[in-house]
Amino acid sequence: MQLTLEFGGGLELLCDSVKIHKVNFDTQAEEEKVTMKHLLPWIRTNLIKERPEMFMKGDSVRPGVLVLVNDCDWELSGQLDTVLEEKDVIVFISTLHGG
Repeated sequence: MQLTLEFGGGLELLCDSVKIHKVNFDTQAEEEKVTMKHLLPWIRTNLIKERPEMFMKGDSVRPGVLVLVNDCDWELSGQLDTVLEEKDVIVFISTLHGG
């Protein structure tokens, strides 16, 4: 499954300062629907190069990280249960800033 992953608001620094990643996300054959619950651990393992705790807390993203799936807030589509489709665009933006 081909996906576009975008990181902003400082999260790109965790991915070697690369903002946009076009990835082939290999799914498990026995899984009928691929969800954000499957994608997040894959991102942590394959894209996050440093300080994964700044991106994830437990099985989800940290509080303060806005997640958009095809320009729609994932809170409106089921968060971790959001079903992903071929060529979806997932955007992660940190809304937390130091001061």
